[in-house]
Amino acid sequence: MVTTSSPPRLAIAVMGAGAVGCFHGGMLARAGHSVTLIGRPTHVDAIRTHGLRMQTQWFDEAVALRVSTDASAVAGADVVLFAVKSPDTESAGAAMGPHLAPDALVLCLQNGVDNAERLRSVLPDHAVAAAVVYVATEMAGPGHLRHHGRGELLIEPSPHSTQIAQALAEAGVPTEVSGNVRGALWAKLILNCAYNALSALARLPYGELVQRPGVVDVMRDVVAECKAVAQAEGVTLPPDVDATVRRIPETMPTQFSSTAQDLMRGKPTEIDHLNGHVMQRGEALGVPTPANRVLWTMVKLAEHAFADSRPAEQQPRR
Repeated sequence: MVTTSSPPRLAIAVMGAGAVGCFHGGMLARAGHSVTLIGRPTHVDAIRTHGLRMQTQWFDEAVALRVSTDASAVAGADVVLFAVKSPDTESAGAAMGPHLAPDALVLCLQNGVDNAERLRSVLPDHAVAAAVVYVATEMAGPGHLRHHGRGELLIEPSPHSTQIAQALAEAGVPTEVSGNVRGALWAKLILNCAYNALSALARLPYGELVQRPGVVDVMRDVVAECKAVAQAEGVTLPPDVDATVRRIPETMPTQFSSTAQDLMRGKPTEIDHLNGHVMQRGEALGVPTPANRVLWTMVKLAEHAFADSRPAEQQPRR
């Protein structure tokens, strides 16, 4: 990559063309960058035929870009936006590894706090930078992105972070390079732990969720546990975590959590990397996390209830 006063058009690959990947890839494509989305056949076929429908708070239009179902489509990319689900981190990273350009930056846009480290373990010869994503989005149908609010990014420093941050900002995605991405990732984890499981179990968006009896009190217990685990981990949290948690229903009132979206579609969730991660680290560090344990357990039960309700021909082999 070469930095100039007028940034060059970048070749961008999006590994994991779900809601987060489609939002950021689509915004960069609208700004003139060469973008390839890599995702499931249902979305790829729809986008290839009709373009990516971006129904955002600012515009509603079809965006033309390249699509593929194969990890080899990362070949030649300057930047890979890595946005697969957390359980797929190692397998997706290994699949694209042989095709990455030597100087490509892999920008990790995932939930959870340890995905960049896990990705580096399978891509030891490539630059991987963690990012914190603040956007409310969903895939409303094949090739159809619906945006509910926000959209900013916080990026870990790397040799090319400043360049991609500038490109994202010019594309309408406010982006900052920060020296405390670890603290910001934990702050985001705390938000997810407070809202994701409850939104999923109640099947309610954030604005309605917090109006239900007892919800705010449960969230307060979850947040307190998360902060205690973070402190035991030596994480420096931003000073406004509690205020940020309280503001979510105002900034994203119609948003269902990603865990809720997964459960409603019958897909496995990322709960092991959210409340489950806090529970596991709490056990290792001697910090009690009963509220997080209950939410993790309830979501795991909901996952199994869906799996057991499927017709026999759709059940996984055991």
